[in-house]
Formats: sequence, structure tokens, C-alpha cells
Amino acid sequence: MMFSFPTAIFISAFLVFQVQPIIARFILPSYGGTPSVWTSCMLFFQVGLLIGYAYAHGLARYVPVQRQPYIHLTLLLLSLLALPIIPSLPENPSQHQTVEILIILSSSVGLPFILLSASAPLLQYWFASTHPNKSPFKLYALSNTGSLLALLSYPFIVEPAVGLHNQAIFWSLAYGVFFLSCILCALPLYKQSINVTDYSDVLKTTAPPTWRRRILWASFSACGSVMLLAITNQLTQNVAAIPFLWVLPLSLYLISFIICFERDRWYRRIFWFPLAVLGLAASTYMLYNDAFARSLSLFHQITIYSIAMLGSYMICHGEIVRKRPTSEYLTLFYLYIALGGALGGIFVNLIAPLIFDGYWELYLVIIAIIIIVAFFSISTVTSIHGKIRYGFAAVAIIMFFSSLSWQAIQEQLDYSILNTRSFYGVLNIYDEDVDSDSHYRSLYHGNILHGGQYVKNAYRYQPITYYRQDSGIDLAIRQHPLRANDSAPMKIGVIGLGTGTIAAFGELGDQFYFYDINPQIERIANEYFTYLDDGKGSSTVILGDGRRSLTKELEKNGSQQFDVLAIDAFTGDAIPIHLLTAEAFDLYWKHIKPNGILAVHITNIYLDLTDPVRQLAKRSGKEALYIFDDEFYSEWILITQNRQFINNPKVTSLQSKWTSPPKRIIWADDFSNLLEVVKH
Repeated sequence: MMFSFPTAIFISAFLVFQVQPIIARFILPSYGGTPSVWTSCMLFFQVGLLIGYAYAHGLARYVPVQRQPYIHLTLLLLSLLALPIIPSLPENPSQHQTVEILIILSSSVGLPFILLSASAPLLQYWFASTHPNKSPFKLYALSNTGSLLALLSYPFIVEPAVGLHNQAIFWSLAYGVFFLSCILCALPLYKQSINVTDYSDVLKTTAPPTWRRRILWASFSACGSVMLLAITNQLTQNVAAIPFLWVLPLSLYLISFIICFERDRWYRRIFWFPLAVLGLAASTYMLYNDAFARSLSLFHQITIYSIAMLGSYMICHGEIVRKRPTSEYLTLFYLYIALGGALGGIFVNLIAPLIFDGYWELYLVIIAIIIIVAFFSISTVTSIHGKIRYGFAAVAIIMFFSSLSWQAIQEQLDYSILNTRSFYGVLNIYDEDVDSDSHYRSLYHGNILHGGQYVKNAYRYQPITYYRQDSGIDLAIRQHPLRANDSAPMKIGVIGLGTGTIAAFGELGDQFYFYDINPQIERIANEYFTYLDDGKGSSTVILGDGRRSLTKELEKNGSQQFDVLAIDAFTGDAIPIHLLTAEAFDLYWKHIKPNGILAVHITNIYLDLTDPVRQLAKRSGKEALYIFDDEFYSEWILITQNRQFINNPKVTSLQSKWTSPPKRIIWADDFSNLLEVVKH
């Protein structure tokens, strides 16, 4: 029976962390593929973990250990009714996205997740009761190992090989196996021949941990949680909201728990303090100097952030483990760790968006980690002179990090005329050469340019940046046979509004339909840019995810019969993946005329999206034309079967050669793997 405990704990931990990317992928398309979906899900999981740990602590504190299995197994049996874990998604997502996501998760996976979360500390408590001479804390390291394997297996094994709905089915079956393993763990508590220690009696005679120690557990746990979510936001906004970039920070987070709980000697301040400071210094410099960060490859950026994360996690969790209690207060200890994680999630998801105009919580947590390093470094020095020397050095380091962070924030505030943060990310508007005829205004989403406009001179009416003359979208509209030969009115759809630049291509009688999920983008396009007003054609903005909006229109009114449909829905530097699947392209072609053009904007620093789009074009029986502008650096793929357009000399002269033979990459709603398209 002794082996039933590690088995059940391992399975529960594996399922707790395997369900997170599965359920997030179900929800992601409904909210435009934005990175905030994952951090909202993380908030739910952290609060669910807290509730589970509180439930486990309540059982351990107030219910005799022999009676605890009756309650826990009964609830586990009831939770089987929630299977399979396939969420019901809203037809029309509200403007309270985080709250809505929490409700969806609560109804679909709430009870199973809470009981799985509770099982780790509760089963360790049962183990300590039935095996009083063995330490239960190593089971916590085993639990984190199971969690780590669940995370690492998802992007590399599960996601590429198993469809999303089948993932949910297999997870549900494994949950049933976990239920059976819990029954085996409960059997020793029923057997009178086994000596069972009821710690509820021990608690009456032992002093509880001090409030100072409890606050330390929660505070350090909160710092680790904020670091986890803040860097995840930073990575996913400027690359893509994909499981790999969700999993990496969380995996390092779990690795730190494994190291700290497995062996006390593995956490050594003399090693982890310098590593953390080095990683945090490099990360802060990248945040301060955008040009430097953009010159680095994705691999190098991830490496720097990973060093900073692992060093920071080790400090937070290592100091927690140094202050851990004895076994009788095991569930209380885990409860405060979960409380800190939940508080960190609440701060990043609910408080920071209200008080910050950018992802500035990352700067705050970096400074907090540096202060922790400084405090404990000084505390280890015994002599007064040594403390003074360390104190001056600590103040200098803290001032350096604070100054660099403040300069980065202040530069954004000083040079921008608008900073706004919402569920869909951070938007900034910058003005240049304000007092001259070259007055130029630009819109950034995170670090990525989303369009610009000359404000005063004649160039105000000209499309620029990714949409300038001879760009892919310029060819798709101005060299379309309707425009090039007949000057006939055109109907053009655009998924992704941005600054509304594409409206500048309009002529009298043209109709433009812009689809965008972010209401702030519509306000910005109307208040800070004039393309929508200046365009000669009529422009209509439809709020909501572009794919969902097109689906509803098809069901209600039939095909839009677009002459050109442009997919230009950036989130940071990436197109939401659900807009580049076989099902999405099938929908697009239903809305495009037989001789129409699908224009896909794939400009991206880190990802080469040519192969998935080429393969989807081939699957549709269409020809794909690659238009690359190396002067401004923009990439478009134009897909059509219109031979008149394909053979147009202007189009032919600007068509670029494919850089390599096509890889067989066809994404579907159930299958997508961005690791295949990362630029090296």
C-alpha cells in the first residue's frame, strides 16, 4: 500500500498541470487568441489551488483522519459527473473577459481541479499519519515532478499527436484512474492493525508557526507568482499565445520547487543569488532597450528570461523551504504557499490593469527580488563593518535597477500621447516631429508597430508602413482586375483594424468591413488617425473576433462576397493561430468571390508562417504569391485562382521567390504546433 501514495500523488499532479493548456486552448479562439486568456486561466488555477489546499487543511485540522476518506472519496465520486471536461463557450463574449473565463472554467473543470489540487497535501497528510517515521515532503517533490512532466509533454508530445477533443477525453479517463488510486490510499486508514497518527490531537499541544513566518511564506510565494505571470505576458504578447510559451515559465517554476524540496543542500545562496542578479540585470536591460532586445534571436531572449526566472524562483521558494514547519503543520504550510500564488495572480490579472498603463508589474517584481537578495546577503554577514560594506553595495544595486526601470517607464510616458492597457494587451501611440510638416504618428501593440500616419502633409492620405505602395495588400487591391482594368467598386473585408490604413485604398463606391475584437482599437482608429474618415469608400467596423463574426454572418445572411479579404490581426508580433487553420480558411473562401483574393499578412520577427499558409493555399486549390518588401520589412501572401491577377506584369515583377521548399505543415483547430515555424 505504501506505493499507492506516490502513484496517486504523481497522477494527481500530472492531471492538474496537463488540464491547464488543454482547457486554455479550448477557450483561446473565443477571445481572439490574446495572451491574457492564459494569465486569466492561471488566475483560476491559482485560486482553485488555494481552495483545494484550504479544503485539505480544513479536513486535516478539524476532521479525524480515519473519517477524512469518506468525505474526500464522496466528493471525488460526485466530480465524475463533470466529465468529460469540454467547456461550453459563450456565443457572444462579454466585455468582462476575465470574469467570464473564470465562470467558464468553474463550470467545466472547477470541482475536479479543486479536488486534484487538494489531493497532493491531503494524501501527504494521510501518508504522514500512516508512516510517521518517513518524511512526507519528498512526496511534494514527486508531485512537482509529475506536474513538470505534464507540462513538458504537452507541447512536444500531446499537442502535436492528439486532437484537442481527444485530449479532453483521455484526461477524463485518467481522472477515473486517479479516483481508483485514491481508494487504495484510503484503505490503510480503515485497517485497525496499522498505527495511525491523528495530528489533530498533536496540534493541540504544539505551538503553531508565527504570523511573521506565515506572512513570509505567502509574500515570497506571491513574488514568484508575479514573476511567472509577468514574464509570461511579456513573452506571449510579442511572440504568440501558444502552449510552449505558457509551459516554459511554469516548468521553471516547478523545477525550482522540485530542487528546493528534494534536497536542502541544493539551494545555496552563494550560487543562486549571483545567477538571479545576472539574469535580472540582462532582462531589465532588454526591457529598457527595445532595439537591443529586437536584435536578439528568440532563443537568446528566452535564455535570458529563463535564467532570470529560475534564479528568482529559487530564491523565493528556497527561502520558503528554509522556514518550513514540521509535518503536523504540513497542510497549513501548503495553504499559505497557495495563498501567495493566488494573491500574485489577482495582482497581475485584476489590480495591475487598473493601476498600470503597461506591463510594469515586471519591473516591480524584479526590484522586489533584488531587495530580497540584498536583505539576506546582509543578514549572513556577522561583523558590523561587513554589514556596512554589503549595505552600501546593496543600496547601489537596488538604485541601479530602480533607475533603469523608472527610465524605461518614463520614456514610454514622455514620448507617447496615449498609453492604454486592457485584456487584449498594451497599446501606445507616439508622435514624432510634432512641429514640422513631417509630423508622424504611430500605433504600437507592445513592442510591435501596428501602423502609422503622417498627420499634416499630403502624405496623410497615403497608406504607409506594411501597407505602402507595392506591398502585398497594395497589389491585392490596386492590381485586382476590377480596379486595374474596370475601376469598378470593390467589397473588401479586413480582419484586424489597427490604424485603419487599408481604408486609404478606397475609391468611390468601395465598401470596407473591418473586424476587430478590441473596442479600444476602434476608438484609437477614429480619434487618433484619419484613414477611416479620409477614405473615399465607406467603412464599417464590426467588433468581435473576426472568425466568429464571419461565421455568424454566413449563418445569418450568407456570403459577404468579398473581392479581397485581408487577414491582418496582429497580437503583438503574431497572428492568432485560430485564424490560420484549415477550418478558418474554409470559412474565408465561403466569403470570397470565386476570383477573389485572400491576403494574409505574415510579417513576424520570430516565426516563419510561410509554410502553413502555402499548404492551406494548396489544400484550397489556389496559387500562393509571396510578396516580400525588404526595405520596410513586410511579408504578405496573396492567395487566388484569378489568372488575370496572377499574370499581371506588375504583380509578377514584385513577386518574391520562396526561400525554401515547403514543409508539410497544415494546421487545424485540433492540431497546431508553432515550434515547427520558429525562425532560427
